[in-house]
Amino acid sequence: MSNFGYHTILSFFWLVISYYSGFYEIYRYSKGIEIFGKLIKQFFFISLITYAYVGYKYKYVTTGEVGFYILLSFISVGLLKFSIFILLKKYRLLYGGNHRNVIIVGNGKSVEELKNFFTSNPDYGYNLVRVFDLKSNKKVELMECNNYVIEHKIDEIYASINTLTNKEIDNFVHFADNNLKTIKFLPDSKNTFLRNLAVEYYDYIPIISLRTIPLDKEVNKRLKRVFDFLFSLMIIIFLLSWLTPIIALLILIESKGPIFFKQKRNGLNYEEFYCYKFRSMHLNPIADLEQVQKNDPRITKIGKFIRKTSIDELPQFFNVLLGDMSVVGPRPHMVSHTEMYAKTVDKFMVRHFIKPGITGLAQTNGFRGEVETEKDIINRVKYDIFYLENWSILLDIKIIFTTVINAVRGEKKAY
Repeated sequence: MSNFGYHTILSFFWLVISYYSGFYEIYRYSKGIEIFGKLIKQFFFISLITYAYVGYKYKYVTTGEVGFYILLSFISVGLLKFSIFILLKKYRLLYGGNHRNVIIVGNGKSVEELKNFFTSNPDYGYNLVRVFDLKSNKKVELMECNNYVIEHKIDEIYASINTLTNKEIDNFVHFADNNLKTIKFLPDSKNTFLRNLAVEYYDYIPIISLRTIPLDKEVNKRLKRVFDFLFSLMIIIFLLSWLTPIIALLILIESKGPIFFKQKRNGLNYEEFYCYKFRSMHLNPIADLEQVQKNDPRITKIGKFIRKTSIDELPQFFNVLLGDMSVVGPRPHMVSHTEMYAKTVDKFMVRHFIKPGITGLAQTNGFRGEVETEKDIINRVKYDIFYLENWSILLDIKIIFTTVINAVRGEKKAY
């Protein structure tokens, strides 16, 4: 009876936790790291319940035995979940099953990107049947589109907001609702960075927020701070404690000046702080004005090495320990550049809703170092905003892991 009681309680709480963690909300476009995150979250709470129940009911059962049971369950459920996920991808890819017929309506950059996504990822199971670009005769094409959806059993319609009027959007929604079709909209090119719209209710009045920021939640903020503190403390004790004297000696042998270079940068809420690095250049009056460029004569020989390997950034773990920065976040720019980009780059200031980081999603996707073209800074902002809207501790770990691999390999723009 006691085992029955445990399994009854466990089943109840499993379903409750699953509901709030979205454990079963896995879609064809879900990422592996997202599934792993749900798995971790689910078993964290299940572990608490199991330890509490066993500690209350079974005094003779050891902590190790309970831990082994939970670990075995975690591995078994994880293998099953990932096996189904991977097998479905293979099934779609090899046999064309479990697919959804889709069409795209409209034109523009977002339409081309979605078209490329569908054609480049057959394992997701989206079968792009046709694109109605609405370039010839818009009214006729829209009528043809509705008939085409019915005749060819289209499952999902993707429509570009930028191409349609409000009335045409309403007509599409009405058509989809009355014919049991799923309709999704591609945002206007001006709203490319708006990833997460949040709806809140003031009494019965719906209010839309342009984005949700996970780090606005106190629990997430504290979790990230604990992770940052422990990680930076570990780096300082086990790496910087012996590496700093060596780097300091090499810097002083080659050039006169301080070991550390400090520079004012903008952080959380646009507040200024001093960002620390190992000095990699000869002393010069324009260090706070001009970014380092390829073959920059200001860089010393040891500076070239520590910049290539990103060792020069390690003192920023003191910034993390002090709370000015995070291990992962948008890279802070020097104050003069921040002021310039704030005026010229759309949504640049959004990056300052969270703490800046030693490394970030933009840096692991090739947008680090010198800003050579406008595209560099636009893409950097794009990745930074995606990060702040989709933060998770697992995403941080993935970015750190990727950063270490890139540092060992040596990056093209690390100069």
